[in-house]
Amino acid sequence: MSGSALVAAQDLSRVFDVSRPWINRVIEGTDKAYLKAVTGVSFTIERGQTLALVGESGSGKSTVARMVVGLLPPTAGSVTFDGIDMWAPAREAERQKLRRRLQMIFQDPFASLNPRWRVDRIIADPIRAFGLTGDKAETEARVGELLRLVGLDPADGIKYPHEFSGGQRQRICIARALSSNPDFIVCDEPTSALDVSVQAQILNLMRDLQDQLGLAYLFISHNLAVVRHMATRIGVMYLGRIVENAPANELFEAPRHPYTRALIDALPDLTMSGRKRRVIEGEIPNPIEPPPGCAFHPRCPLAFERCRSELPLLLPYGDRQVACHAVEAGRA
Repeated sequence: MSGSALVAAQDLSRVFDVSRPWINRVIEGTDKAYLKAVTGVSFTIERGQTLALVGESGSGKSTVARMVVGLLPPTAGSVTFDGIDMWAPAREAERQKLRRRLQMIFQDPFASLNPRWRVDRIIADPIRAFGLTGDKAETEARVGELLRLVGLDPADGIKYPHEFSGGQRQRICIARALSSNPDFIVCDEPTSALDVSVQAQILNLMRDLQDQLGLAYLFISHNLAVVRHMATRIGVMYLGRIVENAPANELFEAPRHPYTRALIDALPDLTMSGRKRRVIEGEIPNPIEPPPGCAFHPRCPLAFERCRSELPLLLPYGDRQVACHAVEAGRA
């Protein structure tokens, strides 16, 4: 882990108890059931950079995001923000002071906005909560400045969320996230509910804001084409684990893990190169009863006997990390 990292996650894990009620288990003679949503995830995010986590639905991306931002406590491991452990009980007072510097942009811009509040109140709420302005006039001026910053008019502050389009609502969500002057923003699939043309506008806005304000992003997405535009590094997740972590350009130019290759093969080939593609067969396994060994081996074209019995470790290969027996053995 880099000592200069703004955000550092170390061996982050989260287990959910999904057991049936006690009386049902007694009658049916069944044991408790546990879902391992995230297991042993580690990464760092530098100031002004973007780490993207990608993978199919159910791979644990959003669970990681919620643990990092403080909405969900980890079962094991730690999250450190600017040198402070986010979940250490002894540092509760310091953690509360950090809340202002951590914000989140959610997937559905309409569901994350209070329909009964006007836009100016929505954006001003974090400003008032953290006491960032001295009086009402200063707060109103700050709200107008934030609306202009995200490409809206200050006069839009008197409107309600239902009066805006999807892309405009997401701009309001971004303005609300920026209102507390954060250093780090978790973006949980912020463009997946938007049209393609609007997605590009929102992504360009987020890139411009990052350059202008020096923000660090944790960007959650299932769309590799989106993260290619945004990410400094990309972590590929499968069934709760990171299977490959590499600089964005290197990952697209030379993917190492078979799952990463399959995700990239699923992207449209706009250059019509005619390259051979390999489609991922099957579905992501049940996280309550994962397959033994490498979780990807039932769907992997390079799987061999070791993959079916031994869990691969996330090993360094230059500036990237890969968890794959086939790569380790030189078969990939």
